[in-house]
Amino acid sequence: MELIINGDRREVADGTTVEAVVRDLTASDGGGIPGGIAVAVNDEVVRRTEWNSPLGAGDHVDVLTAVQGG
Repeated sequence: MELIINGDRREVADGTTVEAVVRDLTASDGGGIPGGIAVAVNDEVVRRTEWNSPLGAGDHVDVLTAVQGG
């Protein structure tokens, strides 16, 4: 199925979860997801406890990473 992830069209497997998308974009070599990540699906914030939710075809997913600096 096709999703829009951070503005780019991507093909993913049916049943792909929010967590799988986040892991694909942010995971380190050890496979862990770093802190400071926020996710919105179709402009609605998704709590980390709900990241196991499957996405639907055409969903718009925005994954944001907090950055420190000035």
